[in-house]
Amino acid sequence: MRFKSGSGWKACYDEKRNLYTAETGGIGAYDLFQITKEIYERLGEERVSDSDSLSLIHSGRHLYMDVNDRCGPPYTVILDDEYRDLCPWADIVCSGHVWGEELTDAAVEVFASEAQNRSQRRKKRLEREKNQKK
Repeated sequence: MRFKSGSGWKACYDEKRNLYTAETGGIGAYDLFQITKEIYERLGEERVSDSDSLSLIHSGRHLYMDVNDRCGPPYTVILDDEYRDLCPWADIVCSGHVWGEELTDAAVEVFASEAQNRSQRRKKRLEREKNQKK
């Protein structure tokens, strides 16, 4: 595995799986993303600031988020159940109540920022519904 890092972010390229992932974090927030090769290659370039690097990472597919920002009780949202397999290198933060499947599905449908997860979440929801009918 190859890593790049900056202030508030760390990215990983897993050569064995040809997989690019990243984590971002700071006071009150922690996130995991699946990113593209193009995003990974731009990270850490001299002309790309840490702020721009965070924006690039945040354009990837959101896998996981933990929020503990004093605006309410802490909570965790698991957008992709495979986040641990996708990011085995990450120091995952979990500070609060984990949202249920239905709430997570609803958030993915409502928020444009989670559009990249809709297909995966819809497929998973259909599988859950089929299993409940059995």
